[in-house]
Amino acid sequence: MMENVANALLPTRYGNFRIYAFKDENGREDMVLVACDHKIHDKIPLRIHSKCFTGDTLCSLRCDCRAQLEEAMEYIAKKKCGMIIYLDQEGRGIGLANKIKAYALQDQGYDTIEANQKLGFESDLRDYNSAADILKQFGITTVEIITNNPKKIEYLENNGITVAKRIPIITKSNKHNKKYLKTKKEKMEHML
Repeated sequence: MMENVANALLPTRYGNFRIYAFKDENGREDMVLVACDHKIHDKIPLRIHSKCFTGDTLCSLRCDCRAQLEEAMEYIAKKKCGMIIYLDQEGRGIGLANKIKAYALQDQGYDTIEANQKLGFESDLRDYNSAADILKQFGITTVEIITNNPKKIEYLENNGITVAKRIPIITKSNKHNKKYLKTKKEKMEHML
């Protein structure tokens, strides 16, 4: 179970958020950003975002992670209420070093799924159980999820969270991530 260990104000270019740090008994750390001018409520707009050091921090063009995070922050700021759960699941759960090895395989022509499998991993090791746990700790049972990934909806609903609405997240492709986005759509059933 995730435990809330700290929280603080986090001013951003999108407005003020409150950042919460959650930690489990194994040392996993997930973060939550909350923007709300009033009390947190059900049907809150929610983005569940998996950590992507190369995209979110280094501005890599190989993926659409940073663009999705920024779109979600902007959407939530406009709504004046929403939540982003930032999960510690780098590289679809394989970790940063293995993700870079997968990049090297992608440079040889493999798609993102084939690269993970060539390294001995499943195509996607992420799960969203901790996100459901965190939502319940905030007293949230119904969300409007900002996602293109049907697995997130499935995980939440299997964990007792009702998804009232899916809000698509639209980002622009570029020459570096076209194949990546095509793989997400065709092999991972993302709703792009």
